[in-house]
Amino acid sequence: MSAFDLQAWMQPHLARVEQALSAGIAADSPAALGQAMRYAVLDGGKRLRPLLVLATAEAVAGAADGVAALRAACAIELIHAYSLVHDDMPCMDNDVLRRGKPTVHVQFGEAQALLAGDALQTLAFEFLTPTGGSVSVAVQAACVALLARASGYQGMAGGQAIDLASVGQRLSEDQLRQMHRLKTGALLLCSVQMGVACVPGVSAPVQAALQRFGEALGLAFQVVDDVLDVTADSATLGKTAGKDEAADKPTYVALMGLEGAKAYADVLSAQATQALADTGLSDARLEALRALAAMVVERNN
Repeated sequence: MSAFDLQAWMQPHLARVEQALSAGIAADSPAALGQAMRYAVLDGGKRLRPLLVLATAEAVAGAADGVAALRAACAIELIHAYSLVHDDMPCMDNDVLRRGKPTVHVQFGEAQALLAGDALQTLAFEFLTPTGGSVSVAVQAACVALLARASGYQGMAGGQAIDLASVGQRLSEDQLRQMHRLKTGALLLCSVQMGVACVPGVSAPVQAALQRFGEALGLAFQVVDDVLDVTADSATLGKTAGKDEAADKPTYVALMGLEGAKAYADVLSAQATQALADTGLSDARLEALRALAAMVVERNN
């Protein structure tokens, strides 16, 4: 069997996502707000979350899925982009570099950055609720509920609140896991969940296995992030390296040591791989998800 070519799989999927995002964010919106939004979203980022949506939908459908999965993929990238805009602001992490360029508040000012993040968040839900019948109302409702929960106080926003409140503290492993399950893991898990939701009729055992996959992958992503924060430079990361240690934030490296954190990432990667096997889906259907999971652990930024 020939090796799966992840880059060849990604190329057309990324092109569809970029085209849809670009078409969905008007550059001529009021008072240059659209320019700030486009700056935050386009021409940068790994697009891991939208790729997970598309790969999951394809895995459970057995073929490339259509409008619903593409819209869900764009929606979760918009939520991710909004979270980065707000996360980088002086009232939060106060960062000046993101995706290899000045952060939105540095480029456009704090007020415009705040509005751009707000507008990206609401635009995500516009993407999920098209008129004209291209996506069923049931799928729309399922995806809206999943994304709202994952990005709100029970998900990403709640995790960020814990993160801000934990500066200078030493969290237990359980506390650290809970913080990152919300702050980082919730959106990555939601990517998988929305991919499933776009394909009605997926069996409960397959959904449960993919849930475990998303949970393990989300935590693995954060552990690798913590490792890269101390092992990579800012040019490679595209964001400020070493900022977590400088801000005295609790991380897996601080808790487990560098080698311990690397080993834990490998454990989580193995859990994600096993969860995919537990779906019972064919290897051919799972190739993209398996390759994306490997990319999460092996990445250098």
